[in-house]
Amino acid sequence: MTSPDAVAVEAHLSAILRCYTRETAVAVPSGGQLTLPVGDSTLTASVVHASRTGLHQFSDVRLDGQEVAPEVLVRLLSADADPAEIDDLAARTAESVRNVAVFVAGEGDRGPGRFLEGEQALLFGHLNHPAPKSRDGVSGAELAAYSPELGGRFAVHWFSVDAELVSSDQVVGAPSLQGLDALQLMAALAGITPPEGRVLVPAHPWQAAEVLNRPRVAALVEAGRVEPLGPLGAQWYPTSSLRTVYHPDLPVMLKLSLGLRITNSRRESTSTELRRGLEINRLLDAAYNAGTATAHPRFSIVRDPAWVALDEGGPTLTGLDVAVREVPAGVDSYACLAGLVAPRPGQLSRLGEAVARHGSDGPAAWVASYIDEVLVPMLHLYAETGIGLEAHQQNTLVRLDDSGRVAGGAYRDNQGYYLASSYLRGLLAVTGMSDSTLAVVEDAIVDDRLTYYMLHNQALAAVGCLAVDGLADEDSLLDVVRDRLAEALPTLKAAGPDGDRLAQRWLSADRLPCKANMLTRLRGIDEVVAPLDAQSVYLEVPNPLRLAAQ
Repeated sequence: MTSPDAVAVEAHLSAILRCYTRETAVAVPSGGQLTLPVGDSTLTASVVHASRTGLHQFSDVRLDGQEVAPEVLVRLLSADADPAEIDDLAARTAESVRNVAVFVAGEGDRGPGRFLEGEQALLFGHLNHPAPKSRDGVSGAELAAYSPELGGRFAVHWFSVDAELVSSDQVVGAPSLQGLDALQLMAALAGITPPEGRVLVPAHPWQAAEVLNRPRVAALVEAGRVEPLGPLGAQWYPTSSLRTVYHPDLPVMLKLSLGLRITNSRRESTSTELRRGLEINRLLDAAYNAGTATAHPRFSIVRDPAWVALDEGGPTLTGLDVAVREVPAGVDSYACLAGLVAPRPGQLSRLGEAVARHGSDGPAAWVASYIDEVLVPMLHLYAETGIGLEAHQQNTLVRLDDSGRVAGGAYRDNQGYYLASSYLRGLLAVTGMSDSTLAVVEDAIVDDRLTYYMLHNQALAAVGCLAVDGLADEDSLLDVVRDRLAEALPTLKAAGPDGDRLAQRWLSADRLPCKANMLTRLRGIDEVVAPLDAQSVYLEVPNPLRLAAQ
């Protein structure tokens, strides 16, 4: 049996080569061997599976005939980057390998229900990133407690704060708030009533310890205006994002700030992000998406109806804040796409396992339903409202029936909303505001972002997964994607001005924009705070839908 350490090393070597070959336009041969000159050396790898979607599988990766560690491979393939960034990424890659080995070996108790099963399934993380499971040095007992992959569970920590230092807002009448305002909800979750003039703010336990070292917070603690109370209330399960926590008996999740650097960003909220969740709520309540809701009733957006933040009465957050997220009705019928397509050592993926029940026609039928029920509604929303969803795998929920077939979909996030600038005037007419918290950017840039998140990272991940599982020919599944998109064109065209533009591009362009995760990481870009037009490194890659048609 292959050891967890060996599994982790091979997974990272494959991920690094997937990044490198995509980002340097190196063709991966179908079968046989990949050979790359690296300085004065030669890198070779056996090609186990070559994929039009980019989900290549490699084994026996060697440098001049010798085994090579993932962190060494990162250094070799990044020689032209800034030396400090190379050092950092190599260290993060080594840490990620160690963590994945722990996850593969782990046998911790898992949380109840199918929803948590999917959230805890990402043993390897982002399959196109060199250090997907780096967590800024968190290890040992903290890694076990905070990691969904190990069935982590913990009580959130609470702070009693002078009410004058706290901002909050909520959607009046949101069912998940159960008649409470945001501050009342915090007290109910903590299980205590704060003194008059004080309010309660929760924090992830790692964040609770870390923020005490920040001068702003330390000064408030010294002055008695902020008091750490420690862990209180329920034991929460971390979801796949780490910072959003879930309890199966509560109607809300908590999205907490977490200053750990995960993949390319530190996961702390911004004030815009917190307010964005409420703007989306209010747009949905105003039926801004009425056409999409009518045409696609089985697709929904998970709402974030409230937030609380320690910001000293101003716009700059301290790292102590929370967005309240509703728990969707029938939550255990939902699974995040990332969990469904995540590899499992020695087994089919969860998606492959579900699809295999339905015989030879199962893969094509599942992909067709997925395009109809999840991808096309997102395209329809964009065509109708100009709102583009940053719907990567982890933010995309698939509703499944008892037999594993697609029964609908949902999107969750309060950060990843773009607005095509040509739609801004119409949106403001609905909200009555002078500006929007959505990431307003030129239509062409939104098109590029959605091409990566919704096509490459999301929809084609299902295709690649089923092909890697050996359940279907990849080209035949790409034909299904193409056919279902073509079928949707008239409806998209009718949904809004030039509403079929993006789908038409996916069907006809020889090359499409795609994010370069390794280059983004090597340039030290934090995607949460970077300017929208320089948020990531993008490049053009061959269009898998066109390649399969040739």
